[in-house]
Amino acid sequence: MEAIEKLNAAITTIQEARSVPLSASCVVHRGEMLALLDEIKNALPTDLQKAQDLVASRDEIVEEGHVSAERIIATAREEVARMVEQTAIVSAAREESARILDEANEMADAKQEEVDAYIDSRLATLEVILNKTLDAINRGRERLAGASDKDALSQLRD
Repeated sequence: MEAIEKLNAAITTIQEARSVPLSASCVVHRGEMLALLDEIKNALPTDLQKAQDLVASRDEIVEEGHVSAERIIATAREEVARMVEQTAIVSAAREESARILDEANEMADAKQEEVDAYIDSRLATLEVILNKTLDAINRGRERLAGASDKDALSQLRD
């Protein structure tokens, strides 16, 4: 920014110049001022070109930033869509597994009831058999007890 520095020098020269009495004018050395203005004029195209280059590269950088931002947003949207899809899949899988577990538990309960009923019927049959056996044993003991009493009576008669 050479031109700006030289413009500031020209402004300072004019501010510090001797003023003309009773006027807003000042006295400056024409040769110095013309040389300074000529340097400014020569420096302006170089500085102006640098400024234009900076503006052009700024526009390119901003455009690259926009393109990059659009890519990032597109990638993020794809990732969100993928995550939502996975969430839906996981949710469906959980629902299906809960349904299968409920069905399996119902089947297990039904089988358990069948097994319990079978065991109960077998135990009832065994109970009947054991009661009949017990009755037979009691009758047999009673006969033996009755026969022993008769044997004891018959020994007494003899």
